[in-house]
Amino acid sequence: MPNATREVRPSQKPGYVINEHAVLEPIPAGWILLPPGDSALSRRIKTDGPTWTMSEMKGRKRFSQGIWAPAHRIEALRAELLNERADPAHQRKLDSARARRAVAQADYVDDFRTAVLTFLAFHPAHAGDAQLLRDLIAAHATPVGSGTVARTERIPIEERAEAATIAWLRHQTTGYDQMRIPLIKGRRREVRRLLAHRSHQLLRLYREGHPVELKLCPLQAALRAARPPLAATSSPSQTLLF
Repeated sequence: MPNATREVRPSQKPGYVINEHAVLEPIPAGWILLPPGDSALSRRIKTDGPTWTMSEMKGRKRFSQGIWAPAHRIEALRAELLNERADPAHQRKLDSARARRAVAQADYVDDFRTAVLTFLAFHPAHAGDAQLLRDLIAAHATPVGSGTVARTERIPIEERAEAATIAWLRHQTTGYDQMRIPLIKGRRREVRRLLAHRSHQLLRLYREGHPVELKLCPLQAALRAARPPLAATSSPSQTLLF
């Protein structure tokens, strides 16, 4: 059905794809694959007419392999885009949009840092640790394209801050990344729930102002590991190197 917009998967057999019914299907004559990478051209190709979007699952993630569409349509729309991009007004429009996104991102990072600090609610005795932890979590979770819970708009920012904090603690203060969790439905969720409970207990110690054993506390170990690169940071572009 070349006249239908569909989702397909790559096949090892040249000239064929695997369709939505898991059956080999020949690629229509005159169609070529537009590789991923040019989002503007991809959007126009999809809007202009029927296409076959090819993607592949690797683990739990889906990766785009490109878009199948008639060659003449791809070439015509590519030429149209090249003409638009050659116009100085187009570059000014891009620069303006980029500046707006940068401002919006900076504002969001500030709001997220505040939300994390509010969630931590550490006792004044641990204020320095709270600020460093806030910076580490925000630097990891807020970059555009990071795919973290901090980038979703489906939940309030306060919930994003909590989820990002617990996720950071899970990876940095527990043995989660080295665990071999059986492939049993619900087991990974159960492990995460138990580790989240442990992280909440750890946070309570800091909220209540209890003294911590610097050499034994897992949070202190994680903060010590992060301090050197932060101390050496000399520009905002270097804050994501740890």
